[in-house]
Amino acid sequence: SKVHFELGDAALPPAPGQFGSHTVASVGAAVHEACTVLRQQLDAIVATTPANPLREATREAPEIPEQGPQSSKSFAAHFVEVRVHARTGEVRVTRVVSAIDAGRIMNPSTARSQVYGAITWGLGLALMEDAVLDHRFGRITNADLANYHVPVNADIPPAIDVIFIDKPDTYLDPMGAKGLGEIGIVGFSAAIANAVFHATGKRVRELPITPDKLL
Repeated sequence: SKVHFELGDAALPPAPGQFGSHTVASVGAAVHEACTVLRQQLDAIVATTPANPLREATREAPEIPEQGPQSSKSFAAHFVEVRVHARTGEVRVTRVVSAIDAGRIMNPSTARSQVYGAITWGLGLALMEDAVLDHRFGRITNADLANYHVPVNADIPPAIDVIFIDKPDTYLDPMGAKGLGEIGIVGFSAAIANAVFHATGKRVRELPITPDKLL
């Protein structure tokens, strides 16, 4: 609550965009660095106070080696259960378990909601969403929500379990956080396709997995 953000001022240095799963790792690291400097300044002030028990305390910081062009990566494993109607070919996802390794989880509640959203849109990508292109005119023919199908509440799996490894990775980020924006959806469509194969014996390699591809 004591951190103040300045936005929309051209006098400020450029900042990274809020995309690509690096907001917490980049902005959070900047806040951590600013707070570290502030703490050092406060320590210098307090250390000169005679009544302070830390007045004579000293510390030695280890040498920090120069880092090369490394990057941190998040990982996820998705497990899906589906039911496939034998006559209509309709696929319903009944259970999802997603295990996420995204470093330190700064806010478990919003992080879980992020993964829920990724699961929802991953389900739509796997089973519903299909942009139909008219090659004669180069136009999308179903560019509205009446014909471009997306998941609704009735399509959400009744059982969703999200597991966070919550293991800080401080090699590049002092807070140990990594990106969580996209990792929840990456691989989810493949997990659904594998579940459909396990249920039907039919390997579908083109999305969306519609009933006509299973009958």
